[in-house]
Amino acid sequence: MPTLTLPKSERIDVRATGPVKLLLQEAARTCHKNVSEFLLDAGITAANQALANRNHFVLSDVQWQEFQQALDAPAQPLPRLHKLMTKPGLLG
Repeated sequence: MPTLTLPKSERIDVRATGPVKLLLQEAARTCHKNVSEFLLDAGITAANQALANRNHFVLSDVQWQEFQQALDAPAQPLPRLHKLMTKPGLLG
């Protein structure tokens, strides 16, 4: 996920050993980024993966029943989605 182009107003400080700093600098260079950009992009990717990989959530009994009903309900036709998926796009 690319970083937003909004002005950055918050600071995150990270402490590392010399060898880790050199490793990060080299990796950033190979990606044509500075260390801050490299770490921010890697951190955003890792954060999104961590949040997407959550597989434990808690529901009340009522919420669980509603969740089960939603799973058991027949699929609803979505004509606008069907049109979008079958209409040729900009590239053909």
